[in-house]
Amino acid sequence: MSLVSAPVIAGIVLAVLVGLSLGLLGGGGSILTVPILVYVIGVPAHEAIALSLLVVGTTSLAALVPHARSGAVRWKTGALFGATSMAGAYAAGKLAHLVPATVLLLLFGAMMLVTAVAMMRGRKAADHAGPEGRAQDLPIAMIVLEGLVVGAVTGLVGAGGGFLVVPALVLLARLPMRAAVGTSLLVIAMKSFAGFAGYLESVSVDWPLAAAVTSAAVLGSFAGGALSGRIPQGLLRRAFAWFVVVMAVFILVQEVPRALGIEVELATTWPLVLGASTIPLALAVLDLARRQRAAAYP
Repeated sequence: MSLVSAPVIAGIVLAVLVGLSLGLLGGGGSILTVPILVYVIGVPAHEAIALSLLVVGTTSLAALVPHARSGAVRWKTGALFGATSMAGAYAAGKLAHLVPATVLLLLFGAMMLVTAVAMMRGRKAADHAGPEGRAQDLPIAMIVLEGLVVGAVTGLVGAGGGFLVVPALVLLARLPMRAAVGTSLLVIAMKSFAGFAGYLESVSVDWPLAAAVTSAAVLGSFAGGALSGRIPQGLLRRAFAWFVVVMAVFILVQEVPRALGIEVELATTWPLVLGASTIPLALAVLDLARRQRAAAYP
């Protein structure tokens, strides 16, 4: 695939948003990467999911550096969660070629909706990480089980990254939010590379395209890391959540007819997407109004 074509250039520019999301929120990379690769650049679904795992894994490592320097990474907890996630991601990646592309994209769209709900709910936690708990204080069995499940989701559809890992680290490992975000980047990198390794036997990778998209995402992660302390995380998370809902609507409107044997052209899809998007946008307005009313009348 030529790197100088308009769709590829547009996709590379949009890939900056992937890194920006990871740097700001500790997740959301694959939620953006797969639609960019499939619907903007035109990469086949299986190859796009594999490529997204490589992009997100590499970008997570880059975004991890500033968090590690600030002491916001819990290496012991991250290694335990990441190792079990790798097992689930690798196994699912090896089996993903058996699942039709349309089914994978439908699962991806559903996962986007789950992710959006998790983002909207958010988590209240301390701003500063305390000392890491002892190994015997961690619910190891639950962390292992959660790691396997989250890893399998990642390996299968290339999604279910930070916005599933961060709540798990907060609830199971009892990490403060800041430490959970930093540690999630370690986990995402580990399981993304494992999932990519599982895909390698069944898909071919366009390495020049992978390098270009990954480089753009890494640059975005540096910008996200620089901005992470300047933007209210709650506001950013909610805004991004509604964006994810709109993207999920786009994917589902595209893929549900295909699952039923009906081919829908992109020109026909956009009016459907815009119409369906009025639902999440209306809900976003109602959510904002509810929050403003709650603030005015506590």
